Amino acid sequence: MEKGSISIHFVINALAHVERLGGDPTALLRAADIAPSLLAHPQGRVSADRYAHLWRLISLALDDEFFGQDSRRMKVGSFAMLCHSVVTCHTLEQALQRACRFMGLLLDDLEMHLVRDGALARLEVHERPDVKAPRIFGHETLLILFYALTCWLIARRVTLGTAYFAFDEPVYSDEYRTMYSARLVFGASHTAIEFDAACLDLPVVQNEVTVKDFLRAAPGNIILKYKNTKGMVARVRRRLKAMPTDSWPAFEALAGEFHTTPSTLRRRLEDEGQSYQSIKDQLRRDLAIHALCHTSKPMLEIALSLGFADPSAFFRAFRKWTGARPGDYRRQAVEA
Repeated sequence: MEKGSISIHFVINALAHVERLGGDPTALLRAADIAPSLLAHPQGRVSADRYAHLWRLISLALDDEFFGQDSRRMKVGSFAMLCHSVVTCHTLEQALQRACRFMGLLLDDLEMHLVRDGALARLEVHERPDVKAPRIFGHETLLILFYALTCWLIARRVTLGTAYFAFDEPVYSDEYRTMYSARLVFGASHTAIEFDAACLDLPVVQNEVTVKDFLRAAPGNIILKYKNTKGMVARVRRRLKAMPTDSWPAFEALAGEFHTTPSTLRRRLEDEGQSYQSIKDQLRRDLAIHALCHTSKPMLEIALSLGFADPSAFFRAFRKWTGARPGDYRRQAVEA
């Protein structure tokens, strides 16, 4: 799995119904090597692999792959059966229609609909009319599952257009720009992701053999694999990861490396909801979290490796990124 980090809000939302359904949130967090105290930091983050581990643990503990987001449990193995049922389809459209019907058999309160509207296709989340408030994590999870399924079935990343959400903008909405699209609309009538309808005519290239590999790698491949790995933000991030932070180029030099002008590069990054500075900050944040949680490097060494002149500057930046001091973050990770 590509290394990265996940907002603590997704951890909080995943655990929302665990205690009500008889699970022990603290025990699950510790089993996933996530410090329970991190839940108190709204800007906190966890590594993607630990979040994927937590996802599996919650599913098994509750025997519910939908984490209590529906009045009917989505028993463990349900998503696997859905995947097996769609690989025999000829086109993506047939497969997604079948997946929507299959999901309708599993859940009572939420439904998935595939809509073909001229040149655009939409995967929509519909909620039962008598539900008082949108189950935000349920909406997020369905979009992630169906988007990953869409990309995997045709073995290519499908570029998303606008992503719509039937709820108010959450405080962690920046995560959506990586997960879904840079174009976000909140307060919509339905939660949905849209893409080129021509994709629906593409053939399904997976089979009963490849589905086993897909499921064996889940949910890590579902959470991260199909984010925008071909966009300009991902290209810039990969370029920076390949060199020490003290060698990161100036923006004008970076534009030259990509054979484009600074204004064009700036616009392309803005189209994906990012800037060069935000990419550098996010990469430093993820590198810092990895160093704190997986190495015993002293703070000075970590600070210098990330391009900070002294530990105090690193401490201030890390607290801004995560809401915690580096030493506390490392201690909490060890305690987990």
